[in-house]
This record gives sequence, C-alpha cells and structure tokens, in this order.
Amino acid sequence: MARAVRFHQHGGPEVLRIETVDVPPPAVGEVQIRVRALGLNRAEALLRKGTYIETATFPSGLGLEAAGVVEAVGDDVTSFVPGDAVSIVPPLSMVRWPAYAELATFPVELVVKHPPELGFEAAAAVWMQYLTVYGALVDIAGLGPGDVVVITAASSSVGLAAIQIANRIGAVPVALTRTSIKRRPLLDAGAAHVVASEEEPIAVRLLEIAGSKGVRVIFDAVGGPAFEPLTAAMSPGGILIEYGGLSSEPTPFPLFNVLGKSLTLRGYLVHEITRDPVRLAKAKAFILDGLSDRTLMPIIARTFRFEEIVEAHRFLESNTQFGKIVVTI
Repeated sequence: MARAVRFHQHGGPEVLRIETVDVPPPAVGEVQIRVRALGLNRAEALLRKGTYIETATFPSGLGLEAAGVVEAVGDDVTSFVPGDAVSIVPPLSMVRWPAYAELATFPVELVVKHPPELGFEAAAAVWMQYLTVYGALVDIAGLGPGDVVVITAASSSVGLAAIQIANRIGAVPVALTRTSIKRRPLLDAGAAHVVASEEEPIAVRLLEIAGSKGVRVIFDAVGGPAFEPLTAAMSPGGILIEYGGLSSEPTPFPLFNVLGKSLTLRGYLVHEITRDPVRLAKAKAFILDGLSDRTLMPIIARTFRFEEIVEAHRFLESNTQFGKIVVTI
C-alpha cells in the first residue's frame, strides 16, 4: 500500500485527492521507485481539466516526472538494483504510468541514473524540460553557434531550459516575455536579449537584435496573434517550432510571411524523442553531459510538500512562477 494522488472527475486543483492504493510488484522489464520528488507540468493540469491529448480513466492518476530510489525491479532488469538513485523520462501515457505517488512503476527504458550530486528535487525537474528543448532545437532545428533563437514563455521551465541549451551550443537566446517584470531574472538566467511583447513592437525589436538576415529559429509555446510579428522577423528558410497553445486567442496563419520566406511552421511533441530509442539515447547523452559540466541546471521556482498538491497545482496555474515547480515526498 502507498499514497497516490488521484482524481475522480475533471475540474480545478480541488479535485485532486491523496488516497491509499494497492501497488503491485514490478512486472517484467519494469522498475519500481520510492519517489522522493515530483516535477509538475502543465500537461498534468490539462489532464485534470479534461483538455489534454490523453483521456483520463477514473479514478485517474497523473504525473510525468519523478526522482527517487529504486525499490524493486522486475524480471530481466539487470541495469538497476534497489537503492539506485534515479529519475524518470516522461512516459507516453501518464494515465498508464502515473508519477504522483509514493511508489511508482515505470518501464526500465524510462529510468535514468542521474548525476548523484544533482539531488532529488533538481533531478525531478530535468527530463521533461531538457528533452522537450533538445528535440526541438538540436534534433529538429539543428541549432548551431551564432544562430539567433527566439524563445517564448521564456520564464517557464522549458523556456529557461531552452536558454541554457542555446548557450551551451553557442547560439544567441532571445527571451520573449509579456512584460519587463521578468527582464532582469531572464538576463541573469542567461538570455542574451529580452523582449517584452506587451511593451515593445515584436518584429521591430527582433530585427534590431538579429539584423537584416532575421531570426532563423523560433521556439513557441503560445500561438495566438504573435504569429504574425514573429514570422515577420524570421529569415528566409527559417523554422518556427510550436510545442504549446497557451494563447486563448485564435492563431492566424501568416500566409504571406510563410510564402515570401519559404518558412517552416512545425508542430512538435516531446513524444517524438521519447518513443524513438536512437534519438532518445542521443538526447540523454547530451543532457547528462550538460548536467555533469553544469552548463545545464534546473531552476526551481518553488517546492511544495506532497500534502500540498492542491496548492501546488494552484500555483502552477497562476503563471507567476519562474522555473519548475517541485513537490517533495
């Protein structure tokens, strides 16, 4: 028996409950983990509300990221033993493999031995953000030294990870945020430039930064009306990678910018990387190297206790955080 967070109907944070559930032993090819910390993601709030790409089956668990200690291993698992400190690559289904629990079980291929000096809280904040960014900027866009990359929702955990990965490659990260309130923290986090979208003309500022050639790569979590000025600032042959839809307004198709510059507008989910063993192995190596040399380091916005999971989800939806929200058990 172990405690787990579940919900029995869609709704706000208040539908989340901590319940005691039976936990079967790990099956063949599985690893069971005594969870010490959880990383929170917007996907979990969407599942809870009933607007995620996956459908909950009630009562439903949730959660995509965890770090802890191996409790037990299934048959045929030889790469881990009880006591190993590990963290989790986000599974394809959080309904099938929920992380919000004292004991959580995952396929062995999703379990990673992270650098032990990282600690459980930071380790729980690694894989969703860095895998998402690696897949978009390195694997797909081929970001290279000197490339200007525009990062929207830059104060999110993924946005901050994008700034770090861009710097590690030698690219020029430009953080896009709504107001100038977060300008100094974003610069301190490694952004080369910060553009406040509600205070400055986006296309004009981006062209001032990138020069007449324009911006080659845009990494966008928002959509909405900003598509027009963003694409207006792009270089011929540039690529805009869309991985979210935070805007509540319609997203126009910038027809003439796309046609005139031969732009690529591409939707993207981290599952492209996590379901491909070859691409996932390359991503893991890149991220682990970055964690080891400390060019990559998760930024924690706030830590909550397991018993405060409702408050943690309220904070998640406040959009006031700077970095990752972590829950400790």
